Amino acid sequence: MNLGDDSVLEYEQIQGMFEKGQKINYDLVLQKLVQKWQDEARRPKILLHSCCAPCSTYTLEYLTQFADVTVYYDNPNIHPRMEYERRKLVQEQFITDFNAQTGNQVTFVSATYEPSKWLEVVRDLKDAPEGGARCQLCYNYRLDRVAQKAQEWQFDYFGSALTISPHKNAQIINRLGLDVQHMYDVSYLPSDFKKRGGYRRSVQMCAEYDVYRQCYCGCLFAARQQGVDLKRINREATAFVKQHQNDNFDQITYQAD
Repeated sequence: MNLGDDSVLEYEQIQGMFEKGQKINYDLVLQKLVQKWQDEARRPKILLHSCCAPCSTYTLEYLTQFADVTVYYDNPNIHPRMEYERRKLVQEQFITDFNAQTGNQVTFVSATYEPSKWLEVVRDLKDAPEGGARCQLCYNYRLDRVAQKAQEWQFDYFGSALTISPHKNAQIINRLGLDVQHMYDVSYLPSDFKKRGGYRRSVQMCAEYDVYRQCYCGCLFAARQQGVDLKRINREATAFVKQHQNDNFDQITYQAD
């Protein structure tokens, strides 16, 4: 499997690395890309979209061996607002604890919470089943936003921790990311972080770091379809935020050049 000399990988190029009709192994593509970085003695900068701390656990453990990573928390799909704030705080705490235990310097930046803009994109698919067309629009919306910021801040790659979830279709996420990169001057990072025990390791790390694991993706429509008690979620999230609202995470805040 030859990645070539260009840092920008195209879908057709990746598809050609595998037998006709064979499912693309994006984890293997990432491994080959990492080997290329090592051969070139380079440590790229990655802006990694993360929806929550659990998805970032093993993802950061793996990537920080080879790259400098900044977590970009941009999740206007999360409802209610206090649950969004709780997951943000948990993400910041995990990065702080991860850095302290590993000696890494992962940084963090949070986008403005704008659920109305997200709703404009997906409202016509509010009744679509989980994992279907609405989710694809949601993936694409957030990948586009992280790519835009990665270009603005001059990162080498943008990517997403979403592929660690067994409930998310890595084939779709990667295809969307490879398409989005054409809109910006930044490369997409192919991945399937759940592979090679990645998801299992993420569960272990959540226990090790005492990380809150949510019971739904965050989307209002998915929560309703799954019968999630959003009133209870809001009460618990509100109590958590009140308890931690003065926590200081300035030491992990990303400073754009």
